[in-house]
Amino acid sequence: MSLKYAVLAALLEGEASGYELSKVFDVSLANFWPATPQQLYRELERLAQDGLIEARVVQQERRPNKRLFTLTDAGRGELTAFAAEPTRRPTALRDELLIKIQAMDGTDPEVTRALVEERMSWARGKLARYERVRDRLLDGRTEEEYLREADRIGPYLTLMGGIAFESENVRWCERVLAILGRRVPLS
Repeated sequence: MSLKYAVLAALLEGEASGYELSKVFDVSLANFWPATPQQLYRELERLAQDGLIEARVVQQERRPNKRLFTLTDAGRGELTAFAAEPTRRPTALRDELLIKIQAMDGTDPEVTRALVEERMSWARGKLARYERVRDRLLDGRTEEEYLREADRIGPYLTLMGGIAFESENVRWCERVLAILGRRVPLS
C-alpha cells in the first residue's frame, strides 16, 4: 500500500491543509502508517496532479497563503475500491528495540532497562494523546451511542486499534522491567 490511500482516507474528514493533515497523521494514522510532513506534501502534489484531490488557495494576511485539499469524486471512488480489496499480507513487526532485547545478554542490564523505560514512556504519551482524541470524538456520549449514531466510525475503530497497541506496549514494558528486576546478575 502506498501513502496515497492513507492521505485519501484522512481527507474523508473534510477539507484540510497540509499542516492539518500532518497533525491528523501524528495523532491517528502514525501508529499504523507513519509519514513525515515532507512525504505528505509530496503525496498531496501527486494526488492533485492525478485528479484524486483538489486544492484551493486561501489568502491570509500576515501569513503565507495556504492550500486546502479536498477529495474529488475520483479520489473517493479510488478509496472505496481500495477499501474493498483484500489485504495483501498481515503486518510484519519491525522493531529495533526487539532486536536489542534479543541481543541484550552480556550487556549492562541498566542500559536495557533504560531503553525499555524510554519505550514505556513513549507508549504512555501516545496512549494519553489517543485517549484525548477518544474523549473529543465521544463528546460526552458513551461508546455505544457514538458507534450507533456517528456518521463515520472508521476513525474511532482505528483509534481503538492504536489504544490497544499502545496499551499492550505498556504492559509488555512493565513485564520486561519486572523480569529484569528479578534477575540475579551472573558472576
